[in-house]
Formats: sequence, structure tokens, C-alpha cells
Amino acid sequence: MSKTRGRVTLPSESGFLNETRELMERWGADAIRDSDGTKLDRDVKSLDAEIYTTYFVARGHNEFAVKHMEECQQLYLMSRRFTAVGNHLEMDFMEGYFGQQVVPDCYHDPKKWWEVMDRTTGQAVPASRWELTGASMPEGFGDGREFKGVFDGAGEAAETNESEATTAPMRVVMEHALPFHEYTVSFLVYAVWDPTQMYNHITNNWGDKPHEIPFDVRQEASGLFAREYLVQWLKDNPDTDVVRFTTFFYHFTLVFGSDAKEKFVDWFGYGATVSVKALEEFRAEYGYALRPEDIVDNGYYNSSFRVPTRHYRDYMDFIQRFVAGKARELVELVHQAGRKAMMFLGDNWIGTEPYGAYFPKIGLDAVVGSVGGGATLRLISDIPGVSYTEGRFLPYFFPDTFYEGNDPVPEAVENWICARRALMRKPVDRIGYGGYLSLACKFPGFVDYIEKVAEEFREIYGNIGGSRPFCGLKAAVLNCWGKLRSWQPYMVAHALWYKQTYTYFGILEALSGAGVDVTFMSFDDIRSSGIPEDVDVIINAGDAGTAWSGGDEWLDEQILTAVRRFVWEGGGFVGVGEPSAAERGGRYFQLADVLGVDKEQGFTLSTDKYHTKQADSHFITQDVLRDESGRLVLDFGEGMKNIYALGADTEIGEFSDHEVHLSAHPYGRGRGVYLAGLPYSHENTRLLIRSMYYAASKEKEMKIWFSDNLYCEVHGYPEAGKYAVVNNTSRAQSTVVYDGDGHGAPMELGPCEIRWFDL
Repeated sequence: MSKTRGRVTLPSESGFLNETRELMERWGADAIRDSDGTKLDRDVKSLDAEIYTTYFVARGHNEFAVKHMEECQQLYLMSRRFTAVGNHLEMDFMEGYFGQQVVPDCYHDPKKWWEVMDRTTGQAVPASRWELTGASMPEGFGDGREFKGVFDGAGEAAETNESEATTAPMRVVMEHALPFHEYTVSFLVYAVWDPTQMYNHITNNWGDKPHEIPFDVRQEASGLFAREYLVQWLKDNPDTDVVRFTTFFYHFTLVFGSDAKEKFVDWFGYGATVSVKALEEFRAEYGYALRPEDIVDNGYYNSSFRVPTRHYRDYMDFIQRFVAGKARELVELVHQAGRKAMMFLGDNWIGTEPYGAYFPKIGLDAVVGSVGGGATLRLISDIPGVSYTEGRFLPYFFPDTFYEGNDPVPEAVENWICARRALMRKPVDRIGYGGYLSLACKFPGFVDYIEKVAEEFREIYGNIGGSRPFCGLKAAVLNCWGKLRSWQPYMVAHALWYKQTYTYFGILEALSGAGVDVTFMSFDDIRSSGIPEDVDVIINAGDAGTAWSGGDEWLDEQILTAVRRFVWEGGGFVGVGEPSAAERGGRYFQLADVLGVDKEQGFTLSTDKYHTKQADSHFITQDVLRDESGRLVLDFGEGMKNIYALGADTEIGEFSDHEVHLSAHPYGRGRGVYLAGLPYSHENTRLLIRSMYYAASKEKEMKIWFSDNLYCEVHGYPEAGKYAVVNNTSRAQSTVVYDGDGHGAPMELGPCEIRWFDL
């Protein structure tokens, strides 16, 4: 039995009353929700709990969608590359795409809205030089009749045989292609199956469950339907307390291949916001027309790793203003009905941008999002302008985890311990889970563990509430996106692991639970407002040419002089990977003078490099373990090759394989620190903290609310009159705890223990 109750949301389903009641008691849940694929019956809804009901604005209404297929959501896709070996070239542009998810749009004139690109020259091929053959739209497009397209009634199960899913083959044909040039087709498609429902359909083997067709509320009939349906739905669902919008209108870019597996996924992608109507309205407002290439972007689709073009920034702003205005209309309807409006930060979240300029105008009561770890928790908990935030913890109660022979507890433990660090800095107001409760109940060990999690969360929240924790430093993470992508750099698909990103994402994960005030700053911010006076250290991290490092932004004299002046006058700069990388003027790192290192590109191999001596000890590496031979045990992840020191004043913290991986360098009254990479770990969290304090020349101030054991952390809450000592491991730990005055005292902590004290 829980000692306390509240702040926990429990998923349930029809016909599961007794088990739901028991779990409500054990977990102290005060809210019940449905999930994709489940419904709550009257008995479950009668329990003493707030009722969350999932609401899909632009999917799940096939009775409307099949009669308005010309108002389906659309995307621009790029075909694979075709090499011409003669003058005649035929391109099956749908090759590799899943015909049950997307169908080519021949309803609008392809000659006007499509584009054939010569990728060898980078030029568009005039429309007069190519033809579309076999063009036709499935029955039901644009004539008000029921759609009879790639699957009858939009209700058949997914098949992986593409030939059974596509309509008559269409090709783009060229008679005057240039031999041995590469060509692609950028073409509009209609999305005829919502990708999240498709994923859930396949994962859960939903069989003949209808495929949900997404429609575009920018279109006249769809916009009117979305409003009128919600009005009636609110009348028909009087027992719903919180309308949980699974988000609003446009899904992040998620396109499946012909094998019904994910082909392209970008959690930040605006691909599904495109439509002929949107492009026409954009041109009328901005005075210029977007090309298909502005969207497909050489096949990169403007991923958040790309330095954004001005055209793409304009388009994003255009979409965000539309989404905020349209979403506000629906939220106002919910409020007029006396209910709360909650947004799920996922699925159809594109355009809402919780750290964007227009988000507050939506008027939401709450945001809920999936918690993959500390950074994703802070992504949710730091959102401004809502009454409360909620984190949906893992694992999701789906059969890919909850199956006979598997133990879901280790995943739950890892998820909770990692996210708990961030909770100690800025907690969400509620936690919850999703999926099939009937699956979770088959694992009593899991049920027991979540009971402890729920109680510990309430203890954390009750002790610190909205109080601000002590922060010893303020760090600004500098990249092309700035505040808009707060806690979101290096993500491809919402905190999933990628070989090319974990080395950098570890920075965010480390910062999420550290005693540091974190802000996100763009190059535009520096140009318009300079570097804020309260910033102690700037962090720039990423591969060269990406939005996270900055690319050609580092060729701007205003940016370079502002950052140099900041460090010279006493600020700190921490660079990871390829910071300030942009080849010009004999430098690869444009801030090589600040960092004291540069990267060998092969141009200066004739210049000898004598500065290779590693320091015997350094403030930054004092907590780093050593192996039996006395060498530092460091993990730089994928690391960075060919970094070398510029001079004797570069303090080399780690040198191996004939290259520098860790260094520091004085610059005026400030310092630059270089790290080759920083995957997340307890050890690297401490390494980053020491690097920041050293860069900011505040080494003497580090041992305030501090643990000398890197597996433990101390959090001070002066406003609440409390502090906490946390063991971040499942092993007992001994530590010396330093209080707010820097006084140390020994302490023993049990596995995963949090110990609270009054100031």
C-alpha cells in the first residue's frame, strides 16, 4: 500500500476493473488513461481518478477521410539515384517506398509541383525534358466517393510485398539524359496510413484493424471537420477530464520502405506538413516560391543536423504560426467545455515547438512526453507556459518488451535511475506509463518495482516542488538552433542510440542532472544580443559542418570576435569533437587560438609538431581512474582523429595514438578546453563538470553541494531549506559530502538511495 497518493497516471483498458483498482492503490495513481489500441469502459471510468482520453485530431476518422482523399496529408519524397548509361532513362521513383503508406500525387499537376534533379550538376531538369508515364490516381480521389485505392476500404492488414500494395507502375522518362549523370525525382505523395498507427499495427499484430488515414486541417473540409467533430466529441464524452491531444496535425517525418520497416525517421522533420495549398499560401505571404529541393534537400530532408537554410527557416516559422493558431481554436473548445487540454510531445507534434515563439499562444494546460533518460526528461520539465508537465516512463507496456521469458525490470530500473538525476534538478509534475496494463500485470516483479518508483517520485516532488536548486555555473550550449532545440541536440529519433551521436548526446545527459544552469544559444542570438553576462562557459560540440558545430557560421567575423572576447575577458569555452570547424585562413578550428589545438587536414604534414607531452596531473582529470600501468582510463566514444597541440602553453590532459584527446589552454583571463568526445557515464559527467569549472576559472568554487565520489551527487535547495545526497548506482557507496559552505563530512549510502536533510 502506498504511503501517499497522486501525481501518477495509470494506463488501463476495458474489462480490467479489479486489476486497475488494485494497481491504483499500489502505485497511488490518481489518473487513468487509454492508449493507442485501448479504450476505457464505463466501470473503469467510474473509479476515483481523473480520466485522460487520447484524442486524435487528424487521424482515426476514416469515415471522413475516405471521402476526402484529396485532403490527405502530403510529403515530398526523393527517389533513389538513377544513373543514365545512355540518353534514354526510366526512373521508377516509388522503388523502395511502401505503397500502403504513400501514393504518388497525380491529382495536382506533376509538371508544376514535381522536380527532376541532375545530381551530377546540381541543376533542375526543365519539365519539358521529362514525362510521367502510367500516371493515375486511385479510385475515390477528389470526387467525394469512398476511397478504393491501394487497399479496399483502407482496412486491410499490412503486407510486405510491394507489388501487391502499389497501383499501376508509374515512371519518369527522359529521352535526353546525359550519360553517366545521376538523376533523382522529387515527387509529391499522399500519406494514406498514419506512420505511428502503422508501427503499432505491425508491432502488435493488429490484423484487420483499419489503417488510419491522416488528413490535413489546412484544407477546407478537413479544417471544418476537425472543429465540428471535437465539439460533438466533448458532448459525447462527459466523463473525460483531460483531453490528451496526441498531438495535433502533422506527424514527424517517418517514411517506411517496401519491407514495411522504417526507411527515414526524423523526430524534428516538417516533411508531413507539405501540401500544394501550403506552398501556395507560403508564396503569397513570403513573396517567393519554395522548390521541392527546399524540402528534400539532396535527400537529407533538412534534418536538424543540417545547418538550416533561410528558406527552410521561413517555412518552419510559417508552419509554426499556422499550427499554433489552429491548435488554439481546439484548445479553446476544450476549455469552454470545462476540460483540460494536454498535448503529447510526440507523433503529430510538428509545428508545436514547445520552446518556440508561438507555443504559449496555444493555451495548453499540460504537456506529456516520453522519457528516455535525463535529457528527454528536461526537454519536458523545462517547457514554459503550461500548468504542469508529465513524463511517460519506459518501458511501454507492449508485447515487444512484455513477453514470456523476458524481464522488463532492468529496463525500468535503467530508465528511472537515469531520469532521476534530471528530476533532482527540474522535476516533471507527474509521471505515468502507457500501453496494455493487462501485459504489465503478468510481471509481478515489475509491478513491485514501479510501486517503489511512484513513491520515490512523490517524495522527490514533495521535498523540492517548484524550488530552484543551487547552480554553481551557467553554461550556454551554442549551435545553429539555440533555444528552439532546448535539450534536443543530437537526437535523430527521440534519444535513441546512434553510433554517430552518442559521443555528443552524452553532454546533454550529463548536464541534465548536474548542478549547472543550462541555456541554449544560437549564432543568431550572438549577432542580435551578444553573449549574456551571466554565462560562465560556452559549450560547442559536434561534427564539422553540422548544425551542432555550426559549419560556416564560424566564418562570421562577428561571431568569432564575440566568442574570443568572451573568453579573453574571463569566460570559458569547452569544445567537443570538431568545435568551430570551418576551413579558412590556414585554420580548421576557427577558435584554435582559444582551444590551443587544431585538426590536421593533411595540409600541414610538413610542419613538425613537437608538443606531445601529457601532463602528469591536472585539475580536469583528478577523478579519472587509472589502469595498472598508471594510464588514465578515459572514454571519448567515437573520438576524433588527428588533433594536435599548437604550442607549449597547451595543457595536454590525454595524448595517445599520436594525437590529443583532452587539453586545456589559457586565453587572456579565460580558458579553452578540448575533448575528443563525451559519451554519457558517471565518469564522463564528472569530467565535464571539472572541464567547465576549469574553463570558467572557478576551480575553488566546485566543492559546494558536492560529492567526492563521482557515483554520487549532492543537490542543494536553499529556497526549500533542504539538500539531498543521491547514489546513482545499484551498489552501496561511501562519499564525502560538501555542503553549501564547502564543509565536508563522510557518508554511507545504500544502493540507489536518496537521503534528505534539512539545511
